[in-house]
Amino acid sequence: MSFNVSQQQIEQFRADGYLLVEGLYNAEEMELLLNIGKTDTEKNEMVHAPRDAQGRESKLWLASDTDRSDIYNAICHGRRMVDTMEALMDDEVYLYHYKMMVKEPRVGGAWEWHQDYGYWYNNGALYPDMASCMIAVDRAHPGNGCLQVLRGSHRIGRIEHGRYGTQTGAHPERVALAEQHLERVHCEMNPGSALFFHANLLHCSDANESEDPRWSLICCYNTRHNPCDDKPGHPSYQPLEKWDDGRVVEMGRQQYQAMQDEG
Repeated sequence: MSFNVSQQQIEQFRADGYLLVEGLYNAEEMELLLNIGKTDTEKNEMVHAPRDAQGRESKLWLASDTDRSDIYNAICHGRRMVDTMEALMDDEVYLYHYKMMVKEPRVGGAWEWHQDYGYWYNNGALYPDMASCMIAVDRAHPGNGCLQVLRGSHRIGRIEHGRYGTQTGAHPERVALAEQHLERVHCEMNPGSALFFHANLLHCSDANESEDPRWSLICCYNTRHNPCDDKPGHPSYQPLEKWDDGRVVEMGRQQYQAMQDEG
């Protein structure tokens, strides 16, 4: 499976701050990713659960390794992902980190309005020339807390961030001002859809009020020209090897079979 982003899509990303690509990954790839995610004891031991302003928890783990033959790295190294990200950012990119996020049915918490660069600024990243891609592992909809964005908000620049619950969020008054002028979009996504978004795009998500879990893999990238501190989980530049997209299924099958054998 391959994908070539069009010039029209690049222009849309630069105007809106995000680009939704339907069906970037197929059903088998997402089934493997979901099954591996549920049975990955190593990654599950890394899970932490930030609380929103109402005290509800969302689970996630974060990693930045680039040398493992697993399904996560197959996606992060894959040409569908990396070539698209480089076209959107108009530069060579490298993997900043990747993370799996889970909102459990009825109890998964909200994420406050924030910009990713609101966090990464404090890692010494000189420019906001960074971006992420959220992959819907299962269906994301308003009821289970799909991502919401303010279209074009990446052009506002960095907003001051502070602590709300145990999360870091953008200053509420500035967000309220942005909401008066910019369109709020609920990014509903089917499994395998991918949302590429700029590091200064304001985004949030509501709590999961449904019976449907919401799993998503987020792959984050920095541009080569953007210096930053070298920190665990947030490294400085290191070349990223591009892999054939067929390795997602290949490595996913091998990894899942190994887990089944161990279990």
